[in-house]
Amino acid sequence: MSEFVKDVSDSSFEKEVLGSDKPVLVDFWAEWCAPCRMLAPTVAAVAEQYGDTASVVKLNVDDNPSTAQRYGIKGIPTLILFREGKEVERVVGATTKESISRMVEKYVRAVA
Repeated sequence: MSEFVKDVSDSSFEKEVLGSDKPVLVDFWAEWCAPCRMLAPTVAAVAEQYGDTASVVKLNVDDNPSTAQRYGIKGIPTLILFREGKEVERVVGATTKESISRMVEKYVRAVA
């Protein structure tokens, strides 16, 4: 895992994601999910790109079912962008770095 991407759990989600003063991109994933593993380097690249202005975290849905259930995660990978403790954008399935960057950029600018 990248030094720019942090793991969160059911117990740390509230503090790390909902309590963050920066936008937070959450990657809902699982070890057995091939598209999740394919997306991981892309998510890490976005995390590095926005390291100072946004946070990027991963939540394993198998290990943390209550948070996944709370946000209605039906398919993975699912990326959800949170700002000020609220979900503002969601992407289900593998996507491009450009698409993720555009999504994050909108909310980073709004904060700056």
